[in-house]
Amino acid sequence: MINFKKSQAALEFLTTYGWAFLVILIMIGTLAYFGILSPSKILPNRCNFGSEFQCLDYQIGASSFKLRLKNGLGEPIDVTAITLSAESATAYSCGAPSPALPISSWKSGEIKDITWTCSGGGMVAGEKGKVLVTIRYNSVASGSTYGKDVKGEVFSNVI
Repeated sequence: MINFKKSQAALEFLTTYGWAFLVILIMIGTLAYFGILSPSKILPNRCNFGSEFQCLDYQIGASSFKLRLKNGLGEPIDVTAITLSAESATAYSCGAPSPALPISSWKSGEIKDITWTCSGGGMVAGEKGKVLVTIRYNSVASGSTYGKDVKGEVFSNVI
């Protein structure tokens, strides 16, 4: 008889805490479903381009994208291409940047403001958005034969 009481107590213990664990899992799932536990809302805004370019300011908009970059290469460069892409289900397509490419003789330490007009609805105002930027450049001294790519990302609230 004593063994039956011990096994009944163990079963009741597991059942009681099993239900409590199940309720906690359902609550966490509900909070995640409604976006309350979205980790992207907690993450800070950032702009990373490595040591080649210093990101001084940025703005992601539903219809525009702006960057203020400083040439940190230590020599003048020619920027031949800048491509943008977004990590979203819908496309975030942007037109040609202003100033128009190529950007010739961008001096070391010089700051450039680059603006794109975008469409496609890939970004939602009030949410966080990530734009991946690839800059293709070459040194003025070495010429276009020796092009290099720099990849960067901008993660910020969409305005």
